[in-house]
Amino acid sequence: MVSAAAARSSDPELRLKELSIELPPAPTPFGAYVEAVQCGSLLFLSGMLPVIGHDAKYLGRVGSELSVAEGYDAARTACLSGLAAARAHLGTLNSIRSIAKLGVYIASAADFREHPKVADGASELLLQVFGADKVPPRIVLGVASIPLGMPIEVELVFELEPTRESR
Repeated sequence: MVSAAAARSSDPELRLKELSIELPPAPTPFGAYVEAVQCGSLLFLSGMLPVIGHDAKYLGRVGSELSVAEGYDAARTACLSGLAAARAHLGTLNSIRSIAKLGVYIASAADFREHPKVADGASELLLQVFGADKVPPRIVLGVASIPLGMPIEVELVFELEPTRESR
């Protein structure tokens, strides 16, 4: 028998409601690419930026123009866009079996050392929405620049529940 807590953690759509998290509109490309491609049981998302629509919520480098707290929120915002893209592609986040990969790329000052604290903005959102059993492995990198002057780009790969057709 599945406990109520376990059932909630396996229902990300319900968790979003319980947490009063509203996803932004699904992002649209800034160039010649698509936001999501499904290959078998994997859903690959394009790099997600901290935008709502095409409006940047943050610009600059973490550790110089932006604080760690602003970087954390930018990572969370980019991850929310990733969830919106996944939902737009799948119809529901409940089709996600696991999070296969989380990459967080941070445009940062050369002497910046707090990358993990910034990346936790994305990781902690995924933990809240999907539960501890689906916390992904992650890579966190400081980079020289990110498109359009934004501070964060988030990469997500999801494993999907098998469908009747694929069984």
